[in-house]
Amino acid sequence: MRNDPAQFRTMYRRALMALRDSEIPFLIGGAYALGLHTQIHRETKDLDLFTRPRHCADMLKLFADLGYPSRMVARHWLGKVSWEGAVIDIITGFRNGVNKVEDSWFDHAHDAVLFDTPVRILAPEEMIWSKAFVMERDRYDGADIVHLIRAHADGMDWRRLIDRFGPHWLLLLNHLVTFSFVYPSERHRLPEWVVRELSERWTSQNSASGAEICQGTLLSHTQYCHDLERLGLLDARIKPIGTLTQENINE
Repeated sequence: MRNDPAQFRTMYRRALMALRDSEIPFLIGGAYALGLHTQIHRETKDLDLFTRPRHCADMLKLFADLGYPSRMVARHWLGKVSWEGAVIDIITGFRNGVNKVEDSWFDHAHDAVLFDTPVRILAPEEMIWSKAFVMERDRYDGADIVHLIRAHADGMDWRRLIDRFGPHWLLLLNHLVTFSFVYPSERHRLPEWVVRELSERWTSQNSASGAEICQGTLLSHTQYCHDLERLGLLDARIKPIGTLTQENINE
């Protein structure tokens, strides 16, 4: 039967076991990692696998050899594997070009078991960082972020999280404010020094000057076309401001 969740799980288990046998390094992200971190489980047809860019082609070939149609969707961040309605996304970086999967993601990953298979999953810091940029009209990962903070606030490496956001630290502050709104009785779980440091950065920030840039494109692939096409703002994804070319964005 098509679209049978049991079939999806069988496919995913086979894929994970084949990956382990191949020794291609990978990490679990997405809804399955979120469930392991927060115990909020969503039945999904998508399995997100994160790997370094140099391993993507090997992973696609491995799945193709197993009989699963596999293709590169966007060279700078995404490959895709499909079978009977189930989908495996092979993710090597952010769609907006802000970052790529690197060794440190593996250094901080957590051990877990998924579909009876020992795996490693993204650390909460990397999950928050990657989800913070997902603000599409039809998909917003803010709820996942506040759930991750609620589950891990006490053990979070907050300095590493701030460093992860780098020049985009204001986006982290935005999600901390959202957490405080969603869980007003748990605001105390956010370290005072984190809130103070980010707030002081914001209040001391000089007014912007120079070229008019739209950073909304780092958050949504579609919702800021008006700003680029009609208002003439520069796209924060595209070189020399960002890391991508127009060809990357069109993929």
